Amino acid sequence: MNDTPNAWTRLSRRTFSKQLLLSAGLTPLTARTALPGILGPAPERRTGADTGSLYPEIEFLANRCDYPLSFLHRAYSSPAEYRQTVQQTVHQLLYYAPPAVDPRPEVIDRWETPAYTAEKVLFNTTPWFRIPAYVLIPKLYPGKRPAIVDLHCHAGNFLFGKEKVMPVRHPHPALVEMKVDNYDGQSTSEKLVERGYVVISIDRFYFGERRTLFDDLNSLGKDLGNYTVEQIRQANRRAAQGEATLVKALFWAGATWNGIACWDDIRTVDYLVSRPEVDPARVGCLGISMGGDRANYLCALDDRIQCGVSVGWMATLRPLIKAHIDTHSFSHFLPGLTHYLDLPDLLGAFVPKPLLVLQCAQDGLYTLESMKEACDQIQKIYAKAGAEPNYQYRFYDQPHRFSKEMQEDAFQWLDKHLQG
Repeated sequence: MNDTPNAWTRLSRRTFSKQLLLSAGLTPLTARTALPGILGPAPERRTGADTGSLYPEIEFLANRCDYPLSFLHRAYSSPAEYRQTVQQTVHQLLYYAPPAVDPRPEVIDRWETPAYTAEKVLFNTTPWFRIPAYVLIPKLYPGKRPAIVDLHCHAGNFLFGKEKVMPVRHPHPALVEMKVDNYDGQSTSEKLVERGYVVISIDRFYFGERRTLFDDLNSLGKDLGNYTVEQIRQANRRAAQGEATLVKALFWAGATWNGIACWDDIRTVDYLVSRPEVDPARVGCLGISMGGDRANYLCALDDRIQCGVSVGWMATLRPLIKAHIDTHSFSHFLPGLTHYLDLPDLLGAFVPKPLLVLQCAQDGLYTLESMKEACDQIQKIYAKAGAEPNYQYRFYDQPHRFSKEMQEDAFQWLDKHLQG
């Protein structure tokens, strides 16, 4: 779908070499000792990059990506045309397109509190995946209610999924610790149901009840009651090592991790809007970190989402290539995306719907400049579409987390646009 001429066809060998040298901070006089694989071996120099001395070559490739489908770079007849173009492009890149399926929901557990009913549900997202979810239904608000898809984070913790955002009757000490570190000790879904939302959260593939058991570390099984805190940490370290193996296996299986995640989240909306308690015209989503990344894609790909909150996962991607690659999970990498779009262009496809982006100024996963640049680019998209009042971003002077203050700001944004 890239309708721009191929950059390689416009460059002579001399021009190519000169541009590559300049991107590396070198001059043509040093060429014969500067460019491995082109004009000779690279000098032994420090680049400060995760990729070492190959970084100049990688930077040159990155600088060729000019995001031709961006709303800011191309004339679209309307935001709707932009959104459709983004959706078509991303769905092609996901390399995963399961057929529509009847969710066939089954409630396998239910418990009551004074404020809400909690259900554990199994439902189909594809003909081959039947996944677990928690659903919270408010008791104090009658009639059809607005609903939220609460998308759990990564946090280096694979043994828990939906439980990261949901209330749990007998939480493992490791889960309590994780919530303190990432959510200020709160269950975001519980806070949302207390405000009158129906809330759902599923396990992303490879997390929670959908995690894998490795042959070299499976003696304790899937019952988390069998694990000590230290054994959970050990299992999480092993799962982190297995991310690369998972992604490679899925590639050879003709799929992507992002593809499975995106379609599971879309099918979650299918099930959510089928529930009798839900007003299908008032559905929103939110998430932090990997949950924020999932919210970015769900906002862009599912037209039924009417309000979105993305927390702790918004930056322009090019500045992160140098020294912020290994700080990120394989779950965030969609091959080919930057041939067409930068991350703010993806989330910008949500225009003109209400969107809130929350960032942590001390977040070590990104550069501060890349976060600010991304937020500003989304603002320009909304301004170009005449929808600037529907977009806000805020920075908080803290590290990567979803604090109580941030949660309250997110909930108020959702209330403003979904509770009317």
